[in-house]
Amino acid sequence: MPVKAIVENYKDFNPHRDLPEQYHGNLMVYLYWNKHMSFVAAMAAPLPPPTPFGALPEVAKSVYGTHPDFEKIDWSKVEWTLDGKPITPDFAKTIGEQGVRHKSLIRFTTPGLNGFDGKYV
Repeated sequence: MPVKAIVENYKDFNPHRDLPEQYHGNLMVYLYWNKHMSFVAAMAAPLPPPTPFGALPEVAKSVYGTHPDFEKIDWSKVEWTLDGKPITPDFAKTIGEQGVRHKSLIRFTTPGLNGFDGKYV
């Protein structure tokens, strides 16, 4: 069903607010810890493209650090995906160098750690 705008220049009235230009040079990056469903959505973090991938564990700690599994993570064994594709990140390279874009989703899986009592919670 068509919708009629109540203002004459509707196209100019409500510009998109999630464009990269709105983030002062940062990339809005989403980070999600697989099999830990007590966190219902990916966390969002505005990160500069020169951020080293190796900084992501510290970024993750700011949200996921309260989970009892967090301190047990062996970051050398974490499995990563970027926008749905598996990656083997170089922790010394920047997120920008590794293909992270504005609004990218980075998911990480921690083998052997499956949430509270191993129940993905």
